[in-house]
Amino acid sequence: MRRIFSAIILCVLLGFGFSPASAQTHMLATTFPVYQILRNIVGTLPGTDIQLMLPAQAGCPHDYALTPQDMRKLAQADILVINGLGMEGFLGSPAAHTQKGLRIIDSSKGVSGILPYSETERHEHHAGDHDHDHSGMNPHLFASPRMAAQMTRSIAGQLAGLDPSNAATYWSNAENYARRLDVLSDEFAALGRKLKNTHIVTQHGVFDYLARDMGLKVVAVIQAGETQMPSAADMIRLAKTIREQRAGAIFTEPQYPDKIAAMLSRETGVPTAKLDPVATGPSDAAPEYYETVMRRNLRTLEDTLGSN
Repeated sequence: MRRIFSAIILCVLLGFGFSPASAQTHMLATTFPVYQILRNIVGTLPGTDIQLMLPAQAGCPHDYALTPQDMRKLAQADILVINGLGMEGFLGSPAAHTQKGLRIIDSSKGVSGILPYSETERHEHHAGDHDHDHSGMNPHLFASPRMAAQMTRSIAGQLAGLDPSNAATYWSNAENYARRLDVLSDEFAALGRKLKNTHIVTQHGVFDYLARDMGLKVVAVIQAGETQMPSAADMIRLAKTIREQRAGAIFTEPQYPDKIAAMLSRETGVPTAKLDPVATGPSDAAPEYYETVMRRNLRTLEDTLGSN
């Protein structure tokens, strides 16, 4: 694995060290989507503590900086579950196993159908953040129920390997959750086949996987990355593309401002609507929160793009 994190060295240097041995297994998920998947896999298994590293409202952590509290959580963790594909660049570059016993699970391991970033997105991510390890692949697997189901099975398999005594529980819970996500994905695919307009504009590349699953065509992306706003020339080009491609909607995300999308909507007459990739959520989110939000997205897509 390429990412065994040098940030853990800081935990030791700062004196956080190891927590006393206990009967509990401490699992730490880096981001909200991975945390929600992990909760569904582990369920109510006794002797297991699951924590989220980043705040639930932090979103995709491309510009995140570790805090002392994060380092304490790292120091206490037995298992660290990551999104992978460069999402956790904030954790640092590869290093040796500094914290003996820490096991890292990459939820993208073994997942098929991973997409590259578009050329513009890849350029922005590399140019905008030289210190992070970006793979050039789109890490937003979680915004597709089909890919989230694969992540679920990947995490469960790796957990079962680390904790064979509870393997049956992990697999049972994971299969139950992954099957529900596959059913949800089938609903998205079915909607995609009956939509009146399948040309869409997105805020950034977070919905590339869902668009592929549904047979939608992303004709334009407002932002090359999460932090790069379009220039005046970009706005002219975007408006031209939206008109020429006869886009049915401009989709924004609740995690980001929608001012640019509103300007493009006024310029082109194409409606805007919000789709939530579930990159964030409430700190007390229910285990089924992802499914609830995704079904809301289903309704938004049908209401905005129309169906036959």
